[in-house]
Amino acid sequence: MTSLLHCSKLMPQGRGLARVLVQRASSITLDWDTRQKSRFDVTDSQGRQLGVFLPRGAVVRGGDVLVAEDGSLVRVQAAPQAVLRITACAEHGSPFDLTRAAYHLGNRHVPIELQPDHLKIEPDHVLADMLRAMHMTVVAVSEPFEPENGAYGDHGASSHGHGHGHAHEHGHSHEQGHGGHAHAVHAEPHVHGPNCQHEHAAPAAIPSAVKRIAIPVRAASAEPHVHGPGCQHDH
Repeated sequence: MTSLLHCSKLMPQGRGLARVLVQRASSITLDWDTRQKSRFDVTDSQGRQLGVFLPRGAVVRGGDVLVAEDGSLVRVQAAPQAVLRITACAEHGSPFDLTRAAYHLGNRHVPIELQPDHLKIEPDHVLADMLRAMHMTVVAVSEPFEPENGAYGDHGASSHGHGHGHAHEHGHSHEQGHGGHAHAVHAEPHVHGPNCQHEHAAPAAIPSAVKRIAIPVRAASAEPHVHGPGCQHDH
């Protein structure tokens, strides 16, 4: 019995890998039903049995690269499958019709592949009839299917496969200032002193003294007099 070669690392669109390494890698061709799973078994183009074990919620896209436990690379290809290709009517339609169709399909929570000039969904005769009633052109074709992730999904595995990261590097340094001019370096704080050679304003005039008001103070009353033989008062 052949043991499985485990693959637990995914490199979206092979970013960071030399193109020649990706071209030399073995490949697997999977439909959307398999690629939306995080765990599955598959046989690659070299006949090796692979056990794909990715974090839950991970989605594999065409052009992604898996890394096996032995360090080998496995290129993922999206297999053609039955889908409905939806376009606006060439004679009476407008680009807005495609937007309206995407809105109504989104309300029904079906996987949708969005392209500038068409939409794709999995076969559904009820939805096909609804779209035709909206004067859309619906054609059954066999093509790779790459529906959109949810708005809060893993953007690193987006079906669009951007070749660049979202953290763009600016071609200029923010230290150069705005509008191409440099900001002057701030001088050391000035300390005033006898030799600072600066003209100083005269100190503000001190307000005149407040007019003093005399407040009379009464002396404390003497002890009460007690008359007697030695008081020396005339009685």
